[in-house]
Amino acid sequence: MKQTKVLALIMSGAMVMGLSGCQGSGKAESTPEKAETTQTEKAVDDKTSAPSQDAIVIKIACGLAEGTPMVVGSQVFEETLERLTNGRYDVQVYANAELGDDTVVTEAVSLGTLEMCCTTPSVFTGVCPDVGVFDMPFLFTNTEGADEVFDGEIGTAIGQTVEKNGGVHILGYFENGFRNITNSVREVHTPEDLKGLKIRTPESEVFLKTFELLGTNPTPMAFSEVFTALQQKTIDGQENPLNTIYLNNLYEVQDYVTRTGHIYSPHMFCMNKSFYDGLSDEDKAAVDEAAKAAVDANRKLSRELDEGYVKSLEEAGMTVTTLTPEEKAVWVEAVSPIYEEYSGKYGDLITQIQDIMAAYN
Repeated sequence: MKQTKVLALIMSGAMVMGLSGCQGSGKAESTPEKAETTQTEKAVDDKTSAPSQDAIVIKIACGLAEGTPMVVGSQVFEETLERLTNGRYDVQVYANAELGDDTVVTEAVSLGTLEMCCTTPSVFTGVCPDVGVFDMPFLFTNTEGADEVFDGEIGTAIGQTVEKNGGVHILGYFENGFRNITNSVREVHTPEDLKGLKIRTPESEVFLKTFELLGTNPTPMAFSEVFTALQQKTIDGQENPLNTIYLNNLYEVQDYVTRTGHIYSPHMFCMNKSFYDGLSDEDKAAVDEAAKAAVDANRKLSRELDEGYVKSLEEAGMTVTTLTPEEKAVWVEAVSPIYEEYSGKYGDLITQIQDIMAAYN
């Protein structure tokens, strides 16, 4: 793989970070089955081809745990691409932020020292400010509308801007899910119940302002640091989709979860632009097909498992609070000032997304 020239910094004003963490040796448990000896048998059995010794390696970095929809989607990409190319590619999926947090791995993909990652949109605000609209609270109200946003003109336009300015090709948008709040202090029904709590958020301006409006002390930090911070009581709580809460064992250090669904969380499935551009037309088609299979599998799993995680978290000892429509309306009202503040920056995009959501409500 050729070394590419950096087109733009991933984070506005960010310093170039050391990429030594990108030499991790572990691989997600997604070893392809051994292929049979003839192509006819491969086609009949539809098995994943075992990569040859001289296969082209593609590493995919994911910040979340094994079993999360993002990692599973990446593993589907692995299996599909290896099958479609008869093992000419060796795709390796690294979970649990093994190669670094979202900022580190996304910059590595931009630089060309890493082929792929799935990452939060907020890391691209420096090269595409419009991605910040995805963090607006209570903007997304259903998954059908979310699919139209990310698979349609809005998602395409944002992906093109990221590619032009950041050297990263967007293969698709994964679903992380609707985010919910956990804490170790008390059961939460209203924003007033959150007052004064120290809540970890991603490093996003909109997230920080949202949680300031909710009366908390928002504390940005890398997700890889969250479990320890909760364990040591450095922070009182955090917010994430239910699958992330459960599969990262946060129930061991948190007692309460409130199903606020305050922000819909997509992830961007990324490949280095120069790497993608250098593929043959045949291999580009295979990569695109594998990416579509990955996105479909990711979203399907995310939606199937969400309700099941409520029971799993309760069985693990957490108190799960589901807001009534009347209670949720109080949360929506509490954060409404943020829409006035960002109307000049995201006004048209907000209106477009709200219209799409309304069509599915």
